[in-house]
Amino acid sequence: MSSKIKWHIGRIVLLAVMIIMVGAAAFGCISGISPIGWSGGAVSDNTIYVGSREGRLVALNLNDDSRQWANKITNAATTSFLSCGSSTGGGCSSASTGVAIYGTPVVSGNLVYIAGYNGKIYAYTTGTLSERWVYPRDSYLQPFVGGLVIDGGKLYIGCADGKVYAFDAATGDKLWEFATGAKIWATPAISGGTLYIGSFDKKLYALDTTTGKEKWEQPFETQGANMATPLVYNGIVYFGSLDRNLYAVNAADGVLKWNITGENWFWSEPVIVNNMIYAGCLDGNVYILKADTGEKVAVINLNSGIASKPVIVDESIIFATKKGLIYSVNTVSNQAAQLADLKLEVDGPLTAYQGIIYLQTQDIALQRINAASGAVLPPISLKGQN
Repeated sequence: MSSKIKWHIGRIVLLAVMIIMVGAAAFGCISGISPIGWSGGAVSDNTIYVGSREGRLVALNLNDDSRQWANKITNAATTSFLSCGSSTGGGCSSASTGVAIYGTPVVSGNLVYIAGYNGKIYAYTTGTLSERWVYPRDSYLQPFVGGLVIDGGKLYIGCADGKVYAFDAATGDKLWEFATGAKIWATPAISGGTLYIGSFDKKLYALDTTTGKEKWEQPFETQGANMATPLVYNGIVYFGSLDRNLYAVNAADGVLKWNITGENWFWSEPVIVNNMIYAGCLDGNVYILKADTGEKVAVINLNSGIASKPVIVDESIIFATKKGLIYSVNTVSNQAAQLADLKLEVDGPLTAYQGIIYLQTQDIALQRINAASGAVLPPISLKGQN
């Protein structure tokens, strides 16, 4: 099969996923299909926090594998769709069905934060997972797909309503909002008092974190929707686009430095080691590039699309493909070795802690892999009591 045909197939498949997710947000569900979420994990004080696929925050103590579950997040809108399907299946979810969580939780002090596909943001106390505050208090925004970022006591997030929001992290009070021209699914990146975020309007924005005002004369424009989390390094913003390009632009003014083109979408956030960019692509390749010039050093084919953010462990970068193949790429030799085959679909980001890789799979379990040996440890269920 030619690369052009594979590219078009990949576009069709992901476009279908996007349509299903956006439609489900508007109508609760479509023909029994509901968003599923792909939250990663955040580690603090030897505890990993994950937004589970049944719609709740889970805290896992990494010393003894004990778990705590927050109350299941619900969406009041689902109650009005109880009769839209048959009683034997194929209908809409009930009100007790959990809300999808796509963004990875963030932890600051004694609070942990998540955003739901129901259009609400939640703050929980780390020790008990009791709810501290929620925004909006009495209503819902449009879905949150990207994750939260915390900086200087403030929370920042982009929403499917096309706006970027800033909140006081302690109280949940809104500080400012900024409207782009279309939906936002990307997680923002913050560096030096500037927030960088992409939008479905094919633009990358640079906003002042204090005021929410634009810092560039005009946003940087691409040829496709921008859903990937930017990476800011050494005065340059790196980000992937659905126009199949990975871009590098000056952080100060948004002027293009370089770009490279893959055979499919760049959705995963890249990482940098030793001034080299390692960027996974949905064409199944890892592109290794010089950070300053974009010159290709190597291209490694991992045989399946890469949507998940990789993690750095010692001298290796760990990648997961959508088919569940886990690879280790040595940053000295730029050679890849397969660590494990989970035989489960992987969409969400990886988390590394003390040499163990953690990732959530669609069976509502936290998978664990030894980064050095590739040994797959027993998974830990994230299912809680209804």
